[in-house]
Amino acid sequence: MKNPSPDAAAEGERKGRKASKETRRLQLIEATIDSLARRGYSETTMADVADGAGLSRGIVNFHFESKEKLLVATLQHMSEEYAGHWRSALSKAGTDPAERLLALVSADFDRSICNKRKLAAWCAFWGEAKSRPTYQALCGSRDEAYQDVLASLCGALIEEGGYRLDARNAAIALDALLEGLWLRLMMASSGMARQTALDAAKTVLATMFPKHYGSHTAAA
Repeated sequence: MKNPSPDAAAEGERKGRKASKETRRLQLIEATIDSLARRGYSETTMADVADGAGLSRGIVNFHFESKEKLLVATLQHMSEEYAGHWRSALSKAGTDPAERLLALVSADFDRSICNKRKLAAWCAFWGEAKSRPTYQALCGSRDEAYQDVLASLCGALIEEGGYRLDARNAAIALDALLEGLWLRLMMASSGMARQTALDAAKTVLATMFPKHYGSHTAAA
């Protein structure tokens, strides 16, 4: 077997270092989500994150320099993950607007996105967003794109079904409903199930667009 050329070996080493750096960053971001879920925003420290990731505190400082940079990177990661998730759900739903809207709503309750750990981290960031423009920008850009898609799908159903609704207002109402159900899932001491929340969202869809969803969707 031939030995790899010096150039190939150097390239492999560079890729290995890059992969290692990305792996470390992801470890630290996941540990930050854990800490936010357990301790909240103000009580999370760089030391907590390092300990949670099983890495040295110097590694945390090397990758992020400050708690604020670490938190911004964590919020950006969560925002990109969420956007990728709902866009993937849409791409798999086909072209029918009713199926696409149902897929979009259902995606919010997928276990990979909707679990107490991540919901608690989202709530921690929401609590700080009003006083932190960077957080507002990251959350706001996600919300704007999401609401545009919601409004477009609601508009298509309104046109098809002849509903006396405003598409933008319907989208705002659905978005608020989904955020409220997330909060209910995180706060419910009785352990409200994700399926229960999804069923509630489907009931609202059936109420708003009965010709497209009707009692079958609500019952399901």
